[in-house]
Amino acid sequence: MLINCVAYRDGLKLAEITIDEISDYLEKDDVFVWVALKDPSDKELSDMQREFNLHDLAIEDVRHSNQRPKKEEYGDVLFSVATLITRLPDKELQIGEIDIFTGKKFILSVRKNSPQDFLGVRGRCEREPHLLKLGSRYVLYALIDFVVDHYFDVLSDMEVDLDKLENDVFTKTKTLGRTNVETLYYLKRQVSILKHACVPLLEKFANFSGGRLPPVLDGGELNEYFRDLQDHLKRVVDRIDTLESALSQLIQVNLSLVTIDETEITKRLAAWAGIFGLATSFAGIWGMNFEGMAELQWKYGYELALVTIFGGCGLLYWRFKKIKWL
Repeated sequence: MLINCVAYRDGLKLAEITIDEISDYLEKDDVFVWVALKDPSDKELSDMQREFNLHDLAIEDVRHSNQRPKKEEYGDVLFSVATLITRLPDKELQIGEIDIFTGKKFILSVRKNSPQDFLGVRGRCEREPHLLKLGSRYVLYALIDFVVDHYFDVLSDMEVDLDKLENDVFTKTKTLGRTNVETLYYLKRQVSILKHACVPLLEKFANFSGGRLPPVLDGGELNEYFRDLQDHLKRVVDRIDTLESALSQLIQVNLSLVTIDETEITKRLAAWAGIFGLATSFAGIWGMNFEGMAELQWKYGYELALVTIFGGCGLLYWRFKKIKWL
């Protein structure tokens, strides 16, 4: 689906154009075209390939989702892929993708399987004509920067969940031991998904702030911006590492607390087993009814047996209570 197709000159919006008009505007001086697609059809991709002369392999990657974050050069066109991660209200992660073709006079973004709205990026760029006049290079930075900023939002939401889980681990371990572990592992898996989206992106875009640049980015005006983008990605990765470490430690703490609770239960069961074992042993001896047992002929034998049984049990109960087994 076509979201926008706009031509710009000197950082200002020139006109909203149709797909068939793209090639005409590309021939004009100081004009670049910005096209945004969402979940495009094969026909729309074929039209874009024809208008911008895109490589077959890049278009094939666009048609097949779940690409790893990457950047590849096809002549004068830079093809970039970034993972879009959205945390839904039910805490599920929706994994999408944005594919970006950056040429000297155009930029084409293809968003797939994501509810994220990139209209704010276009608005931001249009409010900064002194940067937008740099053309497609600045739009590429703005799009990736928007993706990274959204990673911060997802990460902050996960950190809030971690704080809640820490409270649950220390207050509800006895009743939610297994549930806590399952929730912690689920959150840890989500953090791993976010990390797999960020680390490759950092590796691919790290050299944009120095070293060899793709021809379409050559010029140096945006070095500081890509260096800032690199710094943001490093901060996200550092926070992810911290969150992963905290989750691993919390899982171990939860398992330790569950083990401690189980040990306390085992001690209580052992204490009561000892108490009832004493009573059972006495009752078993006096319940054999052998004729040679002196207690059977004694007038107060029954009372003595009861006193011995309850007295022994009471003594054991007091001892176990003292050592905090009961």
